[in-house]
Amino acid sequence: MLLAELTWPEVAALNRDIPVVFPVAALEQHGPHAPLFTDSLLMGEIARRAEERLGSAALFAPLQWLGNSHHHLDFPGTLSAEPRLYLDLLAGLLENFIGHGFRRLLILNGHGGNDVPGKQAVFEVRQRHRQRRDLLLLFGTYWHLTDRAAQAQPDLQEAALGHACEWETSMVLRLNPRLIKGHVGVPDQERGHPFEPASRGWIMPDRSVQGHVGEPRHATAEKGEALFEVFSVGVVEMIRRMSAWDGTSWNG
Repeated sequence: MLLAELTWPEVAALNRDIPVVFPVAALEQHGPHAPLFTDSLLMGEIARRAEERLGSAALFAPLQWLGNSHHHLDFPGTLSAEPRLYLDLLAGLLENFIGHGFRRLLILNGHGGNDVPGKQAVFEVRQRHRQRRDLLLLFGTYWHLTDRAAQAQPDLQEAALGHACEWETSMVLRLNPRLIKGHVGVPDQERGHPFEPASRGWIMPDRSVQGHVGEPRHATAEKGEALFEVFSVGVVEMIRRMSAWDGTSWNG
């Protein structure tokens, strides 16, 4: 179900254990070849496919396209919410629906820069409702919800998602090929090993002069379709786990 298409009485009549999904993404640079709206285009399509599969078994809010993208601000066109402001925005979405009585909430993420504030938002909201034992508050990034993506299509060259990489470029090609401009001529950009296992503070120019990470020259629309399929299934599986949760236990 799409929240935007319901009336308030229809929302009021819903079972409060229905999973509620808040898709979030970004508007930021994606190298010299891919559109600024890449993350939001991809997250929107994955959410659309998941909603179609689930029907009335889940409630999907509209995509929140503004994300935490400060590490891309060296590149023109990027829009970014201040990190604390973004964290509070996500927490507010959860609080809105807790206030409406819903108990199983998922922030479904499509942008790596949202990972830290998104997890912190879920953590902080849970602390505000310490007396509750019936709340399931989740943050999940779509490419982390499946371990099958690297095998989605036999010709995939990259083993994981990067930034404006083979995977993301392929998915945009599947959606709208006119939005990709000259990806075959874009040079490879290695992912590197930034002081792992420590977590390094970084901005994109630390990693890539052109703003991409990966090998977009390998992208095809066929690979994009295969990736959309496997990512959508991973989202559906997570939401079905939310539905099956017994309402109190740690495991799910």
